[in-house]
Amino acid sequence: MANKSNTYRKRRAARPRKTKIETKILGAMLAVAILALFSTAALAGWDEPKKYDAVETVSLLRAELPDETPEIIKEYTGFIVSFNPSHRQPNYVAWELTGEEADGTLPRQNKFRPDPDVLGSPTLDDYRNSGYDRGHMAPAGDMKWSRQAMIDSHYLTNICPQTHQLNGGRWATLETKCREWARRDSAIIIITGPVLSDELSKTIGRGITVPDRFFKVLLSPYSTPPRAIGFIMPNNPPFDGLETMAVPVDAIEEITGIDFFKALPDELEEQIESRAVYRDWNRRKR
Repeated sequence: MANKSNTYRKRRAARPRKTKIETKILGAMLAVAILALFSTAALAGWDEPKKYDAVETVSLLRAELPDETPEIIKEYTGFIVSFNPSHRQPNYVAWELTGEEADGTLPRQNKFRPDPDVLGSPTLDDYRNSGYDRGHMAPAGDMKWSRQAMIDSHYLTNICPQTHQLNGGRWATLETKCREWARRDSAIIIITGPVLSDELSKTIGRGITVPDRFFKVLLSPYSTPPRAIGFIMPNNPPFDGLETMAVPVDAIEEITGIDFFKALPDELEEQIESRAVYRDWNRRKR
């Protein structure tokens, strides 16, 4: 982990400052690159329920984990789970949320269940009387556009143990914000999960690790210019505002060892992952 962190520090230190014109050019290049990825996927066609079966889209949703990290990839309707059978929860969960999907009107259902096809999937007994909420990574609120997506979001492979103060507090607030931003920007990419790189000793049930922190990284490919941002939230009552938890995606890569948005050209990836300007995300559409 230290080597990866040092690499990021050296990379940022060596990176020349961009002029405003250069920044605009990079933004335009990024928009073209991402639009090319999505247009190819669109031509391939997505039928409802939507599945992420276009290689180009998966390349944005798939993150690169540290070496030797256990991983079982499972594609559900509307999202992808990288499941860690050792910790019995996701390494990360990734999905695209469009403005249309954010306005879904299907009712929520709360039927949690294990996934028999995934080794190490938690069970209902693992969470019973644990003192922790079954915290969604891909939230049910993002899946109201499809009955199957709503059902799939309640697989326990999409769940982590969260304190109720976090799950019903700032975590829920950020999920609501993401839906607002998807409506405003047409679509955003969301990747989220527990910080499993911390030294963790507490467990519930049959060996489900209790994380101390959670991360969320966002990419807005259709904004002008395109932008990305990350958030780190403690698994306890976080009373501070969302802006205080906002960090560059680079910072989350250093903490977790996970490489996000690797499919983007290196210079473009570095440009958007080095900044975290919350006011740019929280502004209203002009």
